[in-house]
Amino acid sequence: MNPCPCGYLGDPNGRCRCTPEQIQRYRNKLSGPLLDRIDLHLTVAREATALNAAPQTGQSSAVLAAQVAEARQLQLARQGCANAFLDLVGLREHCQLTAEDQAWLERACERLALSLRAAHRLLKVARTLADLEQAERIGRQHLAEALQYRPGSQA
Repeated sequence: MNPCPCGYLGDPNGRCRCTPEQIQRYRNKLSGPLLDRIDLHLTVAREATALNAAPQTGQSSAVLAAQVAEARQLQLARQGCANAFLDLVGLREHCQLTAEDQAWLERACERLALSLRAAHRLLKVARTLADLEQAERIGRQHLAEALQYRPGSQA
């Protein structure tokens, strides 16, 4: 979805003329239960239109695709399905946290008023982030990164 009705909120050229009220009305069209079912909320910057733009730095798509394929294979070998399809029993078995991390996550969910559904989805994303690093357990850094993908948690 666009960040505002005109789609230019945050544009470096300042093309957005939407008022805060218009932006809030636009965003309120999505219900909380619907937003709970979306695991990753990302803001994507507008791509430069310069024909001779400097090449992007970072990992290539091929390297990233290989990492994702490895993480998916790890999930299939461990539990027979992708993390997104874990049921409550699978979530409890494969997304265990230390007592400290569980308390930290519960405080974060309370502070951000996240539903239990959102907390479960957050655990699945954290498990996936751990799998991308080939970490055996979900760590605080995975939980914190997963929280960053929830709306309203950037504040």
